Amino acid sequence: MTQTAERPPGDYDFVVVSNRLPVDRVVAPDGSASWQQSPGGLVTALEPVMRARDGAWIGWSGQPDLDFEPFDSDGIQVVPVRLSARDVENYYEGFSNDTLWPLYHDVIAPPTYHREWWDTYVEVNQRFAEAAAAASAPGAVVWVQDYQLQLVPKMLRLLRPDLTIGFFDHIPFPPYGIYSQLPWRTQIIEGLLGADVIGFQRVADANNFSRAVRRLKGYTTKSPIIEVPLVDDSEGVRVTAPIRRAKEFRPVIAKAFPISIDSASWEDLARTPSVQARARQIRADLGNPKTIMLGVDRLDYTKGIGHRLKAFGELLTDGSVAVEDVTLVQVASPSRERVQTYMRLRDEIELTVGRINGDFATISHTAISYHHHGYPREEMAALYLAADIMLVTALRDGMNLVAKEYVATRFDDDGVLLLSEFAGAADELSKAVLINPHDIDGLKEAILGAIAMPDRERSARMRSLRKRVLGNDVEKWSREFLDVLNDSAADGRRG
Repeated sequence: MTQTAERPPGDYDFVVVSNRLPVDRVVAPDGSASWQQSPGGLVTALEPVMRARDGAWIGWSGQPDLDFEPFDSDGIQVVPVRLSARDVENYYEGFSNDTLWPLYHDVIAPPTYHREWWDTYVEVNQRFAEAAAAASAPGAVVWVQDYQLQLVPKMLRLLRPDLTIGFFDHIPFPPYGIYSQLPWRTQIIEGLLGADVIGFQRVADANNFSRAVRRLKGYTTKSPIIEVPLVDDSEGVRVTAPIRRAKEFRPVIAKAFPISIDSASWEDLARTPSVQARARQIRADLGNPKTIMLGVDRLDYTKGIGHRLKAFGELLTDGSVAVEDVTLVQVASPSRERVQTYMRLRDEIELTVGRINGDFATISHTAISYHHHGYPREEMAALYLAADIMLVTALRDGMNLVAKEYVATRFDDDGVLLLSEFAGAADELSKAVLINPHDIDGLKEAILGAIAMPDRERSARMRSLRKRVLGNDVEKWSREFLDVLNDSAADGRRG
């Protein structure tokens, strides 16, 4: 990946702001460093848009206490924001991932509220807003990403009222009864309302946000429009009298824009002879069982990994399936390993895997093939092709792109997707076998039904799923969001 010093920030008409940069700094054993593309879903989703629009991407490098100058990375201008070790501890590991993440995921784990974490969250959001203001050309479009930066839209509007500002929330937005627990609930709402368009994964998330606005600010909401008064102390921007007579409020659009994947590239990858050969090798390495089930997740308590292990363990215990016939492959990539909740989760999952394997594995067959690390795209495509059943048992998930990746790779119209109704993908992928992961008996029945599903039904379901995923890819997602954002900017100029 090339890195060259290019034009200075300040003349970019399209700017993306996210917690992380689209590249990671990798240090070789000899001490030399280079930048490599990040494997995250957000990068995969936005990279095509950035290349097409020659934009700038603002974010943290992933390493604390290091300063980097802006640079060009394969056609994307990268503008690093410095975070100290204290920032990482309080803003990222603390407020973002130990306060907001569990709160927004239905309090599956208890959130922690510390005023020091909040203070740092405000400071870091201001730093990101100032970087975006400095990078943006007059009248530029700025697209802010995700829950770590919910204060940036308002801060940026105060710094640069000429900008068109979008925000996309990649995780759920909780019902008011849960959201109202947050001590800084009003400040977050005000921060988000600095945007012109606020995107959510599901209609329910957009509705939850609008209800929070009504309860906390008293603003009029006429879905998808939220009327933000032009003269408002929280808004901090006063406008001239002629404009006020024409319109007393600034319309903010809050609606669902379900994110997707670069589905064509996943299918192309799955069609390559090397990936297909690797899929056959995976089946052979696992002892050629009749059925391979696959789970692919970050090691996170929202993913329901423990629930699927419990269901599979009970199926083995009661003799409904045999270890010689059914194998579960579980990929659990490392996640937030310095957060205590995640440390405990890893211990729990690995103890459960060890117990099930100890009870049921034979010399030639292992019940669960467990992998606590990530894989490159080629290996993931091979795993998807090798798997007869994909298990997505999220307890709460904004979307779950793994479900869509599995469908995109199955050009053979085979495979069964078991999908939690609590994942955003369930709204689109209605031909999946929808399950409630809390219902262990129901999950067991769904697994047995998937194992026994006739070929004709499997093919019919997968064809329908593939039509949906291939027709609603990441390019369509970004285009629809940016079209609404640009229309909003045009309406603002006319108003």
